[in-house]
Amino acid sequence: MPRWVPPGVEVARHYRRDWLVPDLRAGIVVTALLIPAGMGYARVAGLPPETGLYATIVPLLAYALFGPSRILVLGPDSALAPIIAAAILPLAVGDDERAVALAGLLAVMVGAILLLGGLLRLGFVTDLLSKPIRVGYLNAIALLVLISQVPPLLGFSVDAESPVAEVGAIWAALFAGEAEPLALAFGLGSLAVIIAMRLLRSPVPGVLVAVVGATLLTWILGLGEQLPVVGALPQGLPAPALGGLEWADVAGLALPAFGIALVAFTDTAVLSRTLAARRGETVSGSGEMAAIGSANLAAGLFGGFPISASATRTPVAEQAGSKSQLTGVVGAALLILFILLAPGVTAFLPSATLAAVVVVAAAGLIDVRGFVRLVRMDRVDAALSAAAFVGVFVFGVIQGIAVTIGLSLLAFVYHSWQPYRAELGRVTGLRGYHDLSRNPEGERIPGVVIVRFDAPLFFANGGLFDDFVRSRVEAAEPGIRTVILAAEPITDIDTTAIDEFVELDDWLASRGIRLVIAEMKDPVVDVLRRYGLGDRFTPDRFAPTVGAAVDEITGTLRGDLEGTKWDDGRADRPEGSGPGTLPDEPERPDEPERPEPPDR
Repeated sequence: MPRWVPPGVEVARHYRRDWLVPDLRAGIVVTALLIPAGMGYARVAGLPPETGLYATIVPLLAYALFGPSRILVLGPDSALAPIIAAAILPLAVGDDERAVALAGLLAVMVGAILLLGGLLRLGFVTDLLSKPIRVGYLNAIALLVLISQVPPLLGFSVDAESPVAEVGAIWAALFAGEAEPLALAFGLGSLAVIIAMRLLRSPVPGVLVAVVGATLLTWILGLGEQLPVVGALPQGLPAPALGGLEWADVAGLALPAFGIALVAFTDTAVLSRTLAARRGETVSGSGEMAAIGSANLAAGLFGGFPISASATRTPVAEQAGSKSQLTGVVGAALLILFILLAPGVTAFLPSATLAAVVVVAAAGLIDVRGFVRLVRMDRVDAALSAAAFVGVFVFGVIQGIAVTIGLSLLAFVYHSWQPYRAELGRVTGLRGYHDLSRNPEGERIPGVVIVRFDAPLFFANGGLFDDFVRSRVEAAEPGIRTVILAAEPITDIDTTAIDEFVELDDWLASRGIRLVIAEMKDPVVDVLRRYGLGDRFTPDRFAPTVGAAVDEITGTLRGDLEGTKWDDGRADRPEGSGPGTLPDEPERPDEPERPEPPDR
């Protein structure tokens, strides 16, 4: 089929009959989670509960047509809901209809950004958010969501402008005795049920049991007037709700739209690739970006808000045996039936129970072990993760996104600015040339300094490279005549670093020292020529390997390698056992020489 045919059409053409029952079963199971999750995240986003269902139905149908992943479940997400609230509520100024319109506009803008990015094949932008940054960001988001759900969980409400102020208001309310015992009982009871059934590995989702049980208790005991409830949903299908918007609203939502687009696609791409690898499939990053864009665009046009893939509902679909996008279609169809036939059921759903559902989902985002691993592995990454956490929690979600992207770029610059660098030497009996700081038994080649710099050369580290080489030359014994640069790790040189490179060459030449470049990749050699340095760095100043450069400088071959092993464990022939030395082994003059392994 042509490339422009949607993936869902291709799956439908090759749909297998034995997939039908698993897809129907998975769709029914997932629907039990779609209803409370959709309404709960709508509440977190500051929107009416029904918008959460609209933001589930429409994206599921759109992704079933355009999505490359067969089992990804889309919908409202706990990581996006606080960002949506931070973006639209200041502009809505307490008007629910305007908040819904702004949320729809935000979803349209997010969808347009992602769709355009997919068409331009910009799937690589997820690399802007490194793992340490994502850990800190998601931990902060989870904490923000948990704090926001404490008041409904305890049966009261607070009004605060920041998370820190909200924590203070919650403590004040608790000390003032504002907690509602009945709401507290339902909230903690629902939490206990969900956690217990998860620990018991129950095949029936604990969320379903908690929501259905709390709703039935409220109805049977007539508690609808005595504790806060979600309220009945309006009877109707998703419909456009973009009235009353102005161009100023587009400008006000521009930055949040780009941030949400980046976060939504990052989370979705990671989940999609993980599931695809597990199932032996492949997923195009740019195709995924376009599909998520289409789903967000559709959600915004029909009363929803920005969405992404769900890290909680997708695994449920997989465990239930989902085989294709039909699972999402079944879930959307059942949600439509629920809205049309039983919208009044939610009039008996306690807000505390809905808060418990959100609390459990948000708690799943917290990754304390991941942060502890970062502390053990790399303290710089751990510091970046902590800074991302503080940026989101203290300064706000929108500002926090900008902080996380800036920190990701800063981390890249830092690691490239302070790369590993080493002076290499010869270790008796071991092929290649190795880091002298890690091999104390190694020795320098008389009259030669061998250096390695493990990063591209650019404006931030060119001076560091220059200083490092000079320090190694000055620390060596007198009589140095050659510096060999093991240049394999140097994958690029920018215009600033090239000036440092030329200055270093002049400094060495003024002391009668010749710079030889070994193992430099051809594209980097082409860069030197493009900078007009072909006459300075002539072919005789390049060597294919460090070993070849040393052999040419010393005029001899190494004599300490016979009967030894390569540094990767391969055995050499003992002296005198080469080709043609044994009566029963004829000479093989055409046998190629064994190449030396890369120098380290």
